[in-house]
Amino acid sequence: MRLQKKVVFIIMLIVGTTWQSGAQSGVAITNVTRPATKSTNQFYIGNKVPLLPLKFIKLPVGSIQPQGWILKYLELQRDGLTGNLGEISAWLDKKNNAWFSGNGQGDHGWEEVPYWLKGYGNLGYILKDEKIIAETKLWLDKVFESQQPDGYFGPRLVENDHQDNKGQSPDLWPNMLMLWCMQSYYEYSNDARVIPSMTKYFKWQTTVPDQKLLKIYWENSRGGDNLYSIYWLYNRTGEKWLLNLADKIHRNTADWSQENNLPNWHNVNIAQCFREPATWYMQAKDSSFLKDTYNNFYLVRNLYGQVPGGMFGADENARKGFDDPRQGVETCGMVEQMASDEILTGITGDPMWADHCEDVAFNTYPAAVMPDFKGLRYLTAPNMVVSDSRNHSPGIQNEGPFLMMNPFSSRCCQHNHSMGWPYYAEHLWMATPDNGIVALLYNSSEVTAKVGTGKGSLVTLKQTTHYPFDENIKIEIATAGGANFPLYLRIPNWCSDAKVVVNGVVQSVILEAGSYARIERKWKQGDVVELTLPMKLKKEDWLKNKNSVSINYGPLTFSLKIEEYYKQMDGKKSAIGDSKWQENSDQSAWPSYEIYPTSMWNYGLVLNEKPLNEQFEIIKKPWPENDFPFTQNAVPFVLKGKGKIIPEWILDKNGLCDLLPQSPVTVSTNEQPIELIPMGAARLRIASFPVVK
Repeated sequence: MRLQKKVVFIIMLIVGTTWQSGAQSGVAITNVTRPATKSTNQFYIGNKVPLLPLKFIKLPVGSIQPQGWILKYLELQRDGLTGNLGEISAWLDKKNNAWFSGNGQGDHGWEEVPYWLKGYGNLGYILKDEKIIAETKLWLDKVFESQQPDGYFGPRLVENDHQDNKGQSPDLWPNMLMLWCMQSYYEYSNDARVIPSMTKYFKWQTTVPDQKLLKIYWENSRGGDNLYSIYWLYNRTGEKWLLNLADKIHRNTADWSQENNLPNWHNVNIAQCFREPATWYMQAKDSSFLKDTYNNFYLVRNLYGQVPGGMFGADENARKGFDDPRQGVETCGMVEQMASDEILTGITGDPMWADHCEDVAFNTYPAAVMPDFKGLRYLTAPNMVVSDSRNHSPGIQNEGPFLMMNPFSSRCCQHNHSMGWPYYAEHLWMATPDNGIVALLYNSSEVTAKVGTGKGSLVTLKQTTHYPFDENIKIEIATAGGANFPLYLRIPNWCSDAKVVVNGVVQSVILEAGSYARIERKWKQGDVVELTLPMKLKKEDWLKNKNSVSINYGPLTFSLKIEEYYKQMDGKKSAIGDSKWQENSDQSAWPSYEIYPTSMWNYGLVLNEKPLNEQFEIIKKPWPENDFPFTQNAVPFVLKGKGKIIPEWILDKNGLCDLLPQSPVTVSTNEQPIELIPMGAARLRIASFPVVK
């Protein structure tokens, strides 16, 4: 298959190939598949030997100031569920909370606090929000206080109804999350407690016998997160025993290197844990581990991901026979996939991971939350025509109200959603091994970073764009005395005609899809780089899923515009069974909604052999004044096409959009004009279409 063949090609390109253009106006521009790693970045912490060097290095949180629609999204998140969850969720109630007691004792304290805190804290660091930063420090102060003489911190024997540890050993999974909170906090504050605390904790891990280490289901699956934190600490201390601990953690983690199989098929585990072999590859230096991560990714997509939006069908677990685009995925799975993509971009330099992160971020994740970020739902699917409180089992795996927008519902997604946009914003730019910087995920933003040779130069790069709703990206350079450094620009796999202009001069270099433009010069104050990524209409054929199709325009996938009716519900009565909320939480301030269609949704596309730009009309609209394009009425462009109603394609007995009919579908209904909008703005949607004759 096309995707599987790409795995071998990707592994062969780890070092990369270079095409060069002649310098114009003092500019040296080359087209590279990966950045070279012969040199080491002098200013930002990458991998220490003997670990393999990172292709891209994450900048400390706070280095990047988002603007445009991503800033608007972060502000909505701050003012919405993430910023106020501490007043809603019972799991974040400080009273008798084992994470807040200072000694690990309490009647509640599992994954919820660190799930929420790792996104909440980063949100505060990015927005420079003193209230959020202070609240984050309050929790972390208690975590540091809880560290015991043996090095363990946090709740020790708190049981949870997901997995009872029988009191035999602590569940390390919540601590893996809290380690990530500590790491971000250290990047922001340089708090002197972080490194010693992590060192003592990992020393404690070395004393746990293999037969007792990582034996609980969640910690066993997710040991790769623990491994990642060990490398983070090693890169700052260089203590060799940490590499021995890394080997111990890897061999006791679930085996994510199986051929044509996974250790389990839980959607969040897949999105989070498939990268573990690639993480271990940095120490093992055996490319088969890197290949295992690629194979995991494509295995899941080949079996359950023959759908648009970058995710896969696993409404709890991926199940044989449940691969239709009506199958959803957890909001947890979406944000974990984005985080995995961001990490893998750093490890491999492969632009495919950044492309995939954008696919999920633009097309799947926005529809999982309310536009005001005051509610979310557990599951979202590419084809989803009702979002209600009904029990849709066995069409979806779990019994209960898993489809409605409810700020009071669930334990995991309610808290874990918080990292999605902050982590994305932190990876808009990254440092390169050759003391340069890469524009990785395009979005309006400013980055201030140290670059160049010798003592280096502090530069600020300002990116202005409405991407992905615009194909033009402008980068302005501010530097006090001039600086010589390479600037990398990612060329997405979907773009075959990218163009670069430096200070008004068109650069005569062929930029291959799925590569980087590397621009080096003595940059001066006021220099301007303009990148154009021409977007074209493209039809994606899902041959394995009833010959259905989806329509893309650049990185965006389009969905049928379905008129939506929002019905306010009692969120506390309609919550998933394991949900809990604080006694005084105000439901009127945090409304819950069912969403129903008020227009027909069961259309098949009318397509012919003509070019797509002759079959669809692109209608551009003004950019929304509030900088938020992810609603039906605010999308900056729509597509006009033709469709026909498929009368037999209706809701099934479980109240879900019925299975796709096999295309091409013969119908006798009349051809009608239909409107398509970006998939991320469609909370009810048909994005995987049957084709009608």
